[in-house]
Amino acid sequence: MMSPNSTGPDQRAGPQEGAPPSPCVAGVFPIIYYSILLGLGLPVNILTAAALARLTTRTRKASYRYLLALTGADILTQVVIVFVGFLLQAAVLARRVPQAVVHAANVLEFAANHASIWVAVLLALDRYSALCRPLRHRASSSPGRTRRAIAAVFVAALLTGIPFYWWLDVWRDADPPDTLDTLLKWAHCLTIYFIPCGIFLITNSVIVHRLRRRGRPRLGRTTAILLGVTTLFAVLWAPRTVVMLCHLYVASVNKDWRVHLALDLANMVAMLTTVINFFLYCCISKTFRATVRELLRSSRPPGPEAHARGSANAVLKPTGLPEGASP
Repeated sequence: MMSPNSTGPDQRAGPQEGAPPSPCVAGVFPIIYYSILLGLGLPVNILTAAALARLTTRTRKASYRYLLALTGADILTQVVIVFVGFLLQAAVLARRVPQAVVHAANVLEFAANHASIWVAVLLALDRYSALCRPLRHRASSSPGRTRRAIAAVFVAALLTGIPFYWWLDVWRDADPPDTLDTLLKWAHCLTIYFIPCGIFLITNSVIVHRLRRRGRPRLGRTTAILLGVTTLFAVLWAPRTVVMLCHLYVASVNKDWRVHLALDLANMVAMLTTVINFFLYCCISKTFRATVRELLRSSRPPGPEAHARGSANAVLKPTGLPEGASP
């Protein structure tokens, strides 16, 4: 199977003679898993985006704008990586795809990952500023500035995804990694995990310490969501980062079926981050739950009782009276 940010199964020549590739012992399970993930995650993320858009319009809070951008990045990740990468390219087409198309898809996959993670970094920095430097935060925070920061992150994500046009296929990379391969893998691990997690650790620790000093044992909803999102990311992306470094220095995915299986499972765990935020928001925020219920109710077609009330109103309404006359 493919992994996020890797080429498809038939993109490069096979390994050198005498080094048969490791088998995909996971079988069809990844295809079933990603189909369920996409079928559940895409509608859930669209509902999340609609609820956050409504809350953003009502409250104009920067935190809701960051969460909305994070949801948009998750939708992009599901479309580009889960649908195009895992399902369409690997499972449906299952044939040779032009190299330019494959490498362009790599750029989009990395860009989607970078956008999702670094929008969460923006949210962490915003919460740090709001709680630790409230006066400066009130003076500098504005919808326009928030939109510019989000746009800058998405542009930077696309630019930082361009070098991964030359990302090698880990599934068929039977030779030892060259300098370019090593640099790209380390850049991936630093950009996608180590640097963001370092920022999360510092900002979250300062936030919690500051709240305790103020005698506020309970976290606010936005702070609790921040801690939940960043903790889930750190836990769910850790296996992929470890396996990528193991592939780089210990054993090749192509030669060792255990590393192959570990990377398959690590990718599946990492992609859970594109679905789980909706349930996290529902557990923490009553406002978000109420907004979701409001959206679901407004989307339902009117039932027979509503039609009956409308008919009764039409029957009882007086007709034929001139304007200003009383019945």
